[in-house]
Amino acid sequence: MNCVFRNALPFVTMGRVVKGFGRGSKELGIPTGLPFFIVGQVIKQFRRGQRELGLPTANFSEDVVEHLPKELDCGIYCGWAKVDSGPVYKMVMSIGWNPYYKNTKKSIETHILHEFKKDFYGSMLKVAILAYLRPEKNFSSLELITAIKSDIQAADKLLEQPEYQIFKDNSFFQDKNGQNNKYINGHKT
Repeated sequence: MNCVFRNALPFVTMGRVVKGFGRGSKELGIPTGLPFFIVGQVIKQFRRGQRELGLPTANFSEDVVEHLPKELDCGIYCGWAKVDSGPVYKMVMSIGWNPYYKNTKKSIETHILHEFKKDFYGSMLKVAILAYLRPEKNFSSLELITAIKSDIQAADKLLEQPEYQIFKDNSFFQDKNGQNNKYINGHKT
């Protein structure tokens, strides 16, 4: 199995309570819920983000998607991402069915707020999901692009806040391929 999950403390969310993982932090005014950490290999999937929307996404395998906790609602999230041993960047992530494209399988598509010079299929992607931005919706093509750009702006601003910045340096991103953080579906392996 090529997926690693990890729950961590403290948590940060944007007013959204997601039960079942993460304990939150009363000191920071952070409700119970996330963060949720995932490590998995980037796969070639639809390639629609770059071709059709001008917004490339890194996709996790079905294996990873199938092991997400049921409490993690479909929608748009933000947090931090790292490809292989590179730097940690801000990210926006869609978890769900992508109704615009009428997907038949649930997917996790991560847009990293950085312009990469080349594709990184086969690389290891680490993500820290920190905040729920909005529910998944169906859009017309123009509305979808506008919504994604709005999500990117919201994530960019939100992740500048100190309570979110602390996760950029989380030990999860320091360990090679999550070696010291091996959890699958919330259970240590």
